[in-house]
Amino acid sequence: MELAVIGDSEFVTGFRLAGIRNIFEVSDDELESTVNGALKDPVIGILVMHDNDINKLPENLRDTLNESVEPTIVTLGGTGESSNLRDKIKQSVGVDLWK
Repeated sequence: MELAVIGDSEFVTGFRLAGIRNIFEVSDDELESTVNGALKDPVIGILVMHDNDINKLPENLRDTLNESVEPTIVTLGGTGESSNLRDKIKQSVGVDLWK
């Protein structure tokens, strides 16, 4: 399982510099199709996106992302409630690792 990042050039640059190989640099019109492709990719275990990009997606796709266990979706930035990494880890492994 690998880490993948979807976002605009500003968002993905730091991940690229950190050595992440699965980088999808997209514009707004490519976002939905790229996310759908990433959800179907069996290699991707964790998908990182900016909260603002999540909000640009259709509601049914946002619901799918919020319920997804594999890959686990981690959102960064913004003020979205889905950005709580602890909740995402608990959802994916079934145990609260901080207790």
